[in-house]
Amino acid sequence: MEAHEIPEQLHEHSQTHAHAAPSHDMFRRITAIYVGVAAMLLAIAALGGAEATKEMLNANIQASDTYAFYQAKNIRQTLYQTSAAQLELLADGAAALSESDKTKAAATIKRYRDIVARYDSEPATGEGKKELMAKAKEWDHKRDHAAAKIPNFEYAEAAFQIAIVLGSVAIVAASSALLGVSGVLAGLGVLLTLNGYLLLVPLPHG
Repeated sequence: MEAHEIPEQLHEHSQTHAHAAPSHDMFRRITAIYVGVAAMLLAIAALGGAEATKEMLNANIQASDTYAFYQAKNIRQTLYQTSAAQLELLADGAAALSESDKTKAAATIKRYRDIVARYDSEPATGEGKKELMAKAKEWDHKRDHAAAKIPNFEYAEAAFQIAIVLGSVAIVAASSALLGVSGVLAGLGVLLTLNGYLLLVPLPHG
């Protein structure tokens, strides 16, 4: 290399670094903004998961309470049925009963039978066995629907967390490859979050 070429080489080298530095700065700024957006999406996924969990627990409690109420109704209905049957047997087998006593027994039996029928179905109050069973199954459906959402949000949170880590490393290393992998994971997280809210494709869950 000639002596007069050395200043030219140094000048070209300094220009190359001068161009590279702004390029790296721009890359890091864009990546930092991307990481911030990924963190925001992570918060949305976490919120969706918390709401789905709350909805599932509430529906499970409501279903359990409704089934317990149904069982209590069923026990009382059985008691009234048994009592009505016993009174009928006593009334039929007791020839010495007066007409007044027979009338009272018949009225009591009718009242018990009416109560039994009302326990079967009571649309006015919604507390008949038929209505309670329908409510319990509705709460079961809500619980299962909420439970099906939860895996989507859990997987989305994991995808966003890994994407944020890779994006942060990409800022330090100025690596577009790491940023690309991070972007793929963030995209997967977005799809899982949307599926968590809309439940278009149910995922297997425990």
